[in-house]
Amino acid sequence: MDEQGYTLQARMVKALAHPTRLRILALLRDGERCACEFGPLLGLGQPNVSQHLGVLRKAHVVNTRRDGVRIMYRLSDERIIEVLDTLGRIARDQFVEAAAALGAVA
Repeated sequence: MDEQGYTLQARMVKALAHPTRLRILALLRDGERCACEFGPLLGLGQPNVSQHLGVLRKAHVVNTRRDGVRIMYRLSDERIIEVLDTLGRIARDQFVEAAAALGAVA
């Protein structure tokens, strides 16, 4: 892979590296949503949500379409769900291993 490929990958991984953005992607698992829905669902203000959506859009993790005055968001590729599921399993396994190690120390 060339440098540009690594740069694109890094941008995508960086976009995933925030809890709020992971929560947004979890909400998009079941399909497209209006930008207006994220604030109330996440308990965040619209400017904050817009900033996170912008990062995801710039990294090509989500796509948008206009529906009248509403902006609809969806995952750009369904394989993103597989990535999120894999990250979740790794985090869970690491937590279990850490808990077991701490239990052995106690």
